[in-house]
Amino acid sequence: MRWMIASDLHGSAYYTRLLLEAMDREQPDRLLLLGDLLYHGPRNDLPREYAPKEVIAMLNPLAGQVFCVRGNCEAEVDQMVLDFPVLADYCLLPAGRKLLYATHGHVFTEDKPPQLTPGDILLTGHTHIPKCADHGDYVYLNPGSVSIPKAGSWHGYMTWEGETFLWKDLAGAEQLRWEMP
Repeated sequence: MRWMIASDLHGSAYYTRLLLEAMDREQPDRLLLLGDLLYHGPRNDLPREYAPKEVIAMLNPLAGQVFCVRGNCEAEVDQMVLDFPVLADYCLLPAGRKLLYATHGHVFTEDKPPQLTPGDILLTGHTHIPKCADHGDYVYLNPGSVSIPKAGSWHGYMTWEGETFLWKDLAGAEQLRWEMP
């Protein structure tokens, strides 16, 4: 199965359109969104073309393909306007003999992970910084941000197929790669 993983759209119609163009190129089986879909939050500047209603209209047609975890900017009202579940705190996905624990990253973080079995993968968004770090007992992955990248990183997403994770910018250029051992 081929996954596309993205986080932190923050209501940007402009960058959501670019993400959907990337989805057309990538042709994933599923899209995993790691939260903060519609609102920018008080710590971020408004992203380019901030238009949550437009983002809603772009995401709802994908309802059958989307899995989502709740970000720190999601609220119950978001579930009233989105046609796919957005309020789960985490989701667990099998990754071969390992487990991928996907969450936004504002409760469980790279430095404060949930209970994991050695070899498992913690996947979060929230920091807006793409990252791959092997912590010995677990591997930490972050796709970065679609609309508000930080620390000089790119507007981007991640793909996951088999044992390969690829970080890409919104134009599709590979930025980082990690292969599960």
